[in-house]
Amino acid sequence: MDIEALARKIIATLQQAGYQAYLVGGCVRDLLLGSKPKDFDISTNASPQRLMQLFPNSGHVGAHFGVVIVREGPLHVEVATFRSDRDYADGRRPSSVQFESDPREDVLRRDFTINGLMMELPGGEVLDYVGGRADLDRRIIRAIGDPEVRFREDHLRLLRAVRFAARLGFEIEPDTFAALRRNHALIQKVSAERVRDELVRILTEGGARRGFELLDQTGLLGDLLPEVAAMKGVEQPPEFHPEGDVWVHTLLLLEKLNQHPSPTLAWGALLHDVGKPGTFRVAERIRFDGHVEEGVRLAHGILQRLRSSREEIEQVSALVAHHMRFKDVPRMKESTLKRFLRLPKFDEHLELHRLDCVASHGKLDSYEFVHSKLDEFTQEQLKPKPLITGSDLIAAGYTPGPQFSKMLGAVEDAQLEGRLSDPQQALDFVKQLFPITSSPSP
Repeated sequence: MDIEALARKIIATLQQAGYQAYLVGGCVRDLLLGSKPKDFDISTNASPQRLMQLFPNSGHVGAHFGVVIVREGPLHVEVATFRSDRDYADGRRPSSVQFESDPREDVLRRDFTINGLMMELPGGEVLDYVGGRADLDRRIIRAIGDPEVRFREDHLRLLRAVRFAARLGFEIEPDTFAALRRNHALIQKVSAERVRDELVRILTEGGARRGFELLDQTGLLGDLLPEVAAMKGVEQPPEFHPEGDVWVHTLLLLEKLNQHPSPTLAWGALLHDVGKPGTFRVAERIRFDGHVEEGVRLAHGILQRLRSSREEIEQVSALVAHHMRFKDVPRMKESTLKRFLRLPKFDEHLELHRLDCVASHGKLDSYEFVHSKLDEFTQEQLKPKPLITGSDLIAAGYTPGPQFSKMLGAVEDAQLEGRLSDPQQALDFVKQLFPITSSPSP
């Protein structure tokens, strides 16, 4: 059974028990657009208590709001009782709700018309109380009712409007867009985690360039990512960047992201040059000395501010830190090159480099060189088993200390370059480079 089959089964159970039940929201929108929904939501006039009786494997996730999760194996579907919302005191959720018997009341509390459609099963008839089907046909994001009220109820809707417009390639209806621009500063009241999740969706669900252009046009970009907004108008040397300033270059990277990139690669594309505005200077030409180090500092700060995971922060910081090294790969020592190629998630480093090239000068020489080396080297050649360890150095008479890392590093370099192949060679190599000095006599 897949999740759609589970949703159909739940609706059939509710109908057999004498209740109204409909698919609702994004799943209906996606079905009408011909795409496969990721999840399914159901709206019904059955009370939460009745839902718990009808579906013993269910559990409340929002008892106050009448939301019940129905589970079957690894699958789950949200089922919610028709409701109308009362005052939103915190810009996120209503302070109270009233359960309703009329599906229209349930629709009127929702965010956008394209998300306010209900579908009856098994026939597929659509209930449309807000003009959502016409807006789907016209490719429009329109708030249900007064957009000013919708955005003040739940401030995250400001970002959701941008996400849907970007992902679907829709326009934001003028009154909705104007209200978005008037209220953009409200987004600063939303928790970092909720903002981060929406930004990641904008970056990875498709239409990332359009999404960030809309963030800029609405004022949301300056509210959430002032470091990125600072890229606008920062000139670059035309011999390397004929496409234009840092902002234009970054938008081009976002445009060229493959479908559904990893969040870390998408953040890397957005932030790889975030250090340029603060390091811009003009000498014999435009220069950005130290922009990599500044970029790492800023990227780390941005993702920390957004409460990203430590693993994500480390990977994005690494992408920013290493993105300029590709220009040196043809001249790297073999040991340096092999260490570079075995960076964690190196495929993301390589893809970021490709994006960086095609969004600027278009030259892919280093990209192709690295690809040839990845084909040439085996995993064992990139990361061979160590010839000696610290214990071997102690047994050879060395005193443990900071110099051990230098010794072992020198051995590994020689091993990676094919100059050492067995433990005895490695020990002799160390003794030659780091002779043991006798302690002075008392």
